[in-house]
Amino acid sequence: MKKCFVFLLAGMFLHTAAFAETDGAKDKTLKVDTKNSKVVWHAKKVTGSHDGYVPITSGSLILDGEKLKGGTFLMDVKSLVVTDIKDNDMNGKLTNHLKSDDFFSVEKHPQAKLVITSATPTGGDKYNISGDLTIKGISEPVTFPATVKMNAGKVQAEAKVTVDRTKYDIKFRSTNFFENLGDKAIMDDFTLDVNLVAGM
Repeated sequence: MKKCFVFLLAGMFLHTAAFAETDGAKDKTLKVDTKNSKVVWHAKKVTGSHDGYVPITSGSLILDGEKLKGGTFLMDVKSLVVTDIKDNDMNGKLTNHLKSDDFFSVEKHPQAKLVITSATPTGGDKYNISGDLTIKGISEPVTFPATVKMNAGKVQAEAKVTVDRTKYDIKFRSTNFFENLGDKAIMDDFTLDVNLVAGM
């Protein structure tokens, strides 16, 4: 009787282990191709707008079979670039101001990070993404739609993330914190157009 019980337990253990191995084998981790991936930022103020990009330093996407499951990527805020101003002096002034403590405090916080905590398919190659965005050492939840396409072992993911900068202690010329700004006001929301390419 004891032998039968031992064999039964052993069979259950082997079955559970085999199931876990089979289930876990579905997950694939793809490395983000930093050269062909980019994050473009777009910010507005009363008198106009500015654009640029932030280099991606590393990242990965996790797939469950052929579906996006999670992922993370790091952005080099210290190397952010302004692209809409062609004059070198004016470009340098804005770039340095964005890197200062009025905005991203890049000397103290050189990196930003986005971690995907859930990816819900909504039909075709569309998803609703939830995650945690960290800027200036402050993490806040974000949700946004994304398109994820798979081709020949590679994944291309595109998304537009709207960010409220004041949640990350970036309050410079925000009408929610300062009065009588007039045409010097800067909008609280800015957007990140994310384009990630990943593969084995």
